[in-house]
Amino acid sequence: MLSFDQIIADLKNKIYKPIYFLMGAESFYIDQITNYISKHVLEESEKAFNQTIVYGRDVEVKDIDNLARRYPMMSSHQVIIVKEAQVIKNLDNLVYYAGNPLKSTILVINYKYKTLAKNKKLYKEISKTGLIFESKKLYDNQIPAWINKYLNNKLYTIDPVASALLNEYLGTDLSKIVNELDKLIISLPENSKITTKHIEDNIGISKDYNTFELQNALAKKDILKANRIIDHFGKNQKANPFVLTINSLYYYFRKILIYHFMKDKSNRNVAATLQVNPYFVKDYQ
Repeated sequence: MLSFDQIIADLKNKIYKPIYFLMGAESFYIDQITNYISKHVLEESEKAFNQTIVYGRDVEVKDIDNLARRYPMMSSHQVIIVKEAQVIKNLDNLVYYAGNPLKSTILVINYKYKTLAKNKKLYKEISKTGLIFESKKLYDNQIPAWINKYLNNKLYTIDPVASALLNEYLGTDLSKIVNELDKLIISLPENSKITTKHIEDNIGISKDYNTFELQNALAKKDILKANRIIDHFGKNQKANPFVLTINSLYYYFRKILIYHFMKDKSNRNVAATLQVNPYFVKDYQ
């Protein structure tokens, strides 16, 4: 199974598959691949007659089959994009087309939040003639590194605390994270390093009143600062949900407990065991 980067690289080199079956819990990569195909495979002048977008709630398998078997008009390819394909009944019947797809058709199937079982005949046929990509949800501890990579590709860097702060408040929804990052970097010159101040000014997440500062205050037994943050949370419960705060503190103290029972307390081992950026190891010592 090709990675997201490999798929995009092939598309940029005009290496196309007749079928792209894009499935999985993380919609971000599915949307990225679909949007790239929609924007770049055909010239604007070719799209009117050769690019079709349909939704699963509006079509049946036979409709997709009929669309995919058409030949392009004054173009080398036609693009058929099926969104919300996970709601289509009897999608397995697409196996007849998948077994012998037209090379002039690029059929893109968005099968979000679900996966096609590997033992299904449709899965096996598409694996032979096209491409299957599973977009998996990232774990919480993978998000800071993902943010770093995304920003590096756009010629920006980010402070580890700022990255962790974004992760804490935006969760693992990549589309939401990218939306906020893109809004943020518009106001910054290239090669800038994003800090908590930038996040506070542009996204609205306080650099002084957040769960990380609360954790630090508790660790240092700074009762005054901890109470100030808690008071701020109480007055701004919409931006600081109680459940998220408790959840964050639970995992923080859980990691402290794990740390104290570790025999090898080297920075590298602590970072790997606790699944934290090495920058934050000092917070558990």
